[in-house]
Amino acid sequence: MSRTFHLEIIASDRIFFQGECEHLVITAIDGLLGILAGHEPLVTSLPTGELKYMTDGEWHYAAISEGFIEVMPDRAVILADSCELPEEIDIKRAEEARERAEEMLRQKQGIREYYETQAALNRAINRLKISQKKFR
Repeated sequence: MSRTFHLEIIASDRIFFQGECEHLVITAIDGLLGILAGHEPLVTSLPTGELKYMTDGEWHYAAISEGFIEVMPDRAVILADSCELPEEIDIKRAEEARERAEEMLRQKQGIREYYETQAALNRAINRLKISQKKFR
């Protein structure tokens, strides 16, 4: 059995990654999901969260924003709204987005606006968390 599988990560604006992968760990809707070659087939939705994948024995990190993953024994495909490497994240912009969302949450909102603001806050916090990965 092969120790790698083909991984494709496709964001709405670009092909983020295509290549052989040894290990994938991603935040799924019901918790962390680890993928190795030969994994059972599955399809699930992905919330905003951290994505890490190993190629050539080295871990790579990314901030991912909502999408889907399809896993087959020899491949995995991730379709996401956005995907960013730690060095691509504008920390100042992410902090401003977090502050705006926190301020909006303090104001009276309808239920839809509340959920949209909460999602924006989650994206900003995730981007800030992932931005720190480049310093490790």
